[in-house]
Amino acid sequence: MEFGKAKPEDISSVNFELPSDGAHTSAVLNKKKHGKASVYVGCAKWGRPEWVGFLFPPKTKAANFLNEYARQFNSIELNAAYYKIPSKENVHKWTEQAAEHRDNHFLFCPKFPISISHYKKLKGAEEKTDEFLSSIMEFGDHLGPSFLQMSDRFSPASMDSLSEYLRSLPKDLRVFTELRNSEWYADPSSREDLFQLYADLQQGAVITDVSGRRDLLHMELTIPEVFIRFNGLGAALRDTDFDRIDAWAGRLKDWQDRGLKKVFFFMHQADEKESVRLAAYAIKSFNQTLGSQIPEINLQPG
Repeated sequence: MEFGKAKPEDISSVNFELPSDGAHTSAVLNKKKHGKASVYVGCAKWGRPEWVGFLFPPKTKAANFLNEYARQFNSIELNAAYYKIPSKENVHKWTEQAAEHRDNHFLFCPKFPISISHYKKLKGAEEKTDEFLSSIMEFGDHLGPSFLQMSDRFSPASMDSLSEYLRSLPKDLRVFTELRNSEWYADPSSREDLFQLYADLQQGAVITDVSGRRDLLHMELTIPEVFIRFNGLGAALRDTDFDRIDAWAGRLKDWQDRGLKKVFFFMHQADEKESVRLAAYAIKSFNQTLGSQIPEINLQPG
């Protein structure tokens, strides 16, 4: 994910500290002791050739990438659905491959198609939406939350379109929305209207942790679940990324103690091997800090 990345020469001036909780987070998490949250960690793709011999066994063929990915991870941010609505046949095939591992708890988190979010801008998108929903419902128990990502041109002027579209979706469909236009967060009134809409609909807001757009780190929970898209800085700044992940582990532990029920944490960056390395580190960090019991990943040197 290249969106929002700071230039290399500007990284040293970025404040990577996590902001304080938003007002809605304090309202949703009631400070009473609860059990452990269900934690899902993964990447945006289930296979890259460079993962063979690193994450996957040597000589793994592309046809077996999902099978091997699901052996290691418990979830996937399904970006493929953004570019093309998957056929029901493909959904069935993917589900069968993933269900062989992780005690059948693997979750697919599909992204709403670009035809809905960017081309139609949520207007007159009923046919495409029905096609998308009909497809992803075939995941059955393996369907995690879906996420809707709007372009950075989609501003608070389109609030009515966003509200109408989200209200049109099935009530039992968990949706997290990522809004990239800075006006949603800079204007206090627009910000409050937005998060109140999510709260009213019992839907969530994606939290995007990326170096050049710290306003997307809004720290607002409108339901006791969180969907985080973490953008790494690259191998040269791996230790900084590890520190950032540990900071997230600490915040998630606090939220878990106050009632957080589910965590979805997905890695993004141009270097896909580094995405895997960070995801493996996140699993270790979350297991240690949150008491999660996700099987840890042993990567091959490289």
